Amino acid sequence: MRGIQAGMCASVLLWSGGLDARELTPRDIYEQASPAVVMVMGHSDSGKSGSGGTGSIIQAEGLVLTNAHVVIEERTGRPYPRLSVFLKPPRVTGDNRTDLSRMLRASVISYSRPLDLALLKLEGAPAPLPVVALNESAQGRIGDRVVAIGHPEQGGLWTLTTGVISAEMDNFNGIKGKHVFQTETGLNRGNSGGPLLDSEGRMIAVNTAIARVASDGLPITSISFSLKASVAAQWMREQGVNHPPSTTTPRPLSTPPTNAASDRSAKPPSQPSQGEATFPRAAKPPATPSTESVGPSPARPYDLDVLISDRAKAEADLEGMISEMRGRMKGR
Repeated sequence: MRGIQAGMCASVLLWSGGLDARELTPRDIYEQASPAVVMVMGHSDSGKSGSGGTGSIIQAEGLVLTNAHVVIEERTGRPYPRLSVFLKPPRVTGDNRTDLSRMLRASVISYSRPLDLALLKLEGAPAPLPVVALNESAQGRIGDRVVAIGHPEQGGLWTLTTGVISAEMDNFNGIKGKHVFQTETGLNRGNSGGPLLDSEGRMIAVNTAIARVASDGLPITSISFSLKASVAAQWMREQGVNHPPSTTTPRPLSTPPTNAASDRSAKPPSQPSQGEATFPRAAKPPATPSTESVGPSPARPYDLDVLISDRAKAEADLEGMISEMRGRMKGR
């Protein structure tokens, strides 16, 4: 009996040691993956409406995976006419002038509203870019530790939050093939389209939706949903796009993406149940009901309304400058 117990203890120690040897700390994961996480901003020509969220670079040539609701204008059902993607600076300081100085324009090459996925192509990307590897082969299990990187409302840019997989659901909201993880990892508007990463720093899911208010108005916390990476990878293959291999160290691909037709023929997704919503970092978000009186909201480290307005003004000024220069050249 003692021999059996000793053997079992040895097995447990070996198993625990194996887990510790493979798992990265949240800081390790952040340092490995965050350079490949971007901020995505879409807005109208006027800059009076827009949306923001997070994305992951999945090909070194500049292909970004995000949520469709981040880049598709709800009013028109089409991509925003202006899409800006911001690369992570070497260090996030809280000063938008430096944190958001690495801006690239982007275009939507394919999207699926039922799955809430979109692929963006960066224009003039300084290749090779860092990439996030997908983990679609190993199935996440309830209790597995995960982390998220994104830009949560009233938080900082490139924020790290930690948690575990809480549950998993197939055919989420009645949409066939839309399989999700539930997690209590801190997610809010602005995390939309960002990666949910496993203990090896690979994307195990795409952060997609949150539940914050029950049907009777009671506030809900720690209920968020992330689309499984296996679903995203299958959809990308259908668009003719491959992704980096599932390795602990993400590697760029040498094959450029294939421009695929947008999935505009797909039927619209069923409406989320009350209290559940996708979470774009939308301009002027509605207030969330609360059962308690709270003090005034603290100043946000970044304000999407201001960012959209500033971005639209900067682009208008640039276009005006270009037009003026062309006019002068013609007059010579």
